Amino acid sequence: MRYKGRRKSTNVEDRRGISPKGKLAGGGVVGILVVVGITLLAGGDLGDVLKQLTQTQMQMQTGSTSPTGGREITAEENELAEFVSVVLADTEDIWNEQFTKDGRTYKEPRLVFFHDRVESACGVADAGVGPFYCGADETIYIDLSFYRQLSVDLGAPGDFAQAYVIAHEVGHHVQHLLGTSRRVHEARGRVSQAEYNRLSVRLELQADFLAGVWAHHAQRRFNSLEPGDIEEAIGAAEAIGDDTLQRRSQGHVEPHQFTHGTSAQRVAWFRHGYETGDYTAGDTFND
Repeated sequence: MRYKGRRKSTNVEDRRGISPKGKLAGGGVVGILVVVGITLLAGGDLGDVLKQLTQTQMQMQTGSTSPTGGREITAEENELAEFVSVVLADTEDIWNEQFTKDGRTYKEPRLVFFHDRVESACGVADAGVGPFYCGADETIYIDLSFYRQLSVDLGAPGDFAQAYVIAHEVGHHVQHLLGTSRRVHEARGRVSQAEYNRLSVRLELQADFLAGVWAHHAQRRFNSLEPGDIEEAIGAAEAIGDDTLQRRSQGHVEPHQFTHGTSAQRVAWFRHGYETGDYTAGDTFND
């Protein structure tokens, strides 16, 4: 992906040198979520999950941070941070353009870099949940070590695979602004658990679609894609499908535990967004 010399977003906060004092009592809850593949890549809007963990698993001092004790930030990590800042700037330009075209106002999200653990308006999370979007503070959170996991452990290398991760989380912000996330969350308690799970999966697939829409317009506006970039994004979508993650972690597939959709579904919706470039054409809920 061509990004050198491009504008970096100013909506970025670097918390890699600080750590929340809040403690996750009992430990291991987030680890369990990772084992079943619930939170890898995405986080989606993790408000409900993290608030519940905050209430039942955590004792914390709100708003407190303390130095981590001299952790060294590598040049490679700083280059990744620069890359993510450029990708975020690209999403700002694209979604401002798309919303303005339809007479809407796009409120740009914030993005926070953290290491190990972070406090958000949705609660305290550790790096095990992967990148996530919190609608309560309209912020994306990412520990950049996730990209090593994406490349080495999940077999999805490449800078455009990394860009896809950010575009997916920004997709959740777009859903937040359009009210889609709220409508899904409000269905909890009014529909069966199986139906609510289906709606949650469809919300995630729509975020993949919106990532594809961003890629379409990023190429049109910035000519930022290089040969193989779309294949990298598709490789990432395949690697983090629920069926693929479950096979890796437990050796079999349990569709009733899906949270983000199968590999085939994630690839198909990303492709659809990339091919159409029309953010209104991604009705994943009635497909």
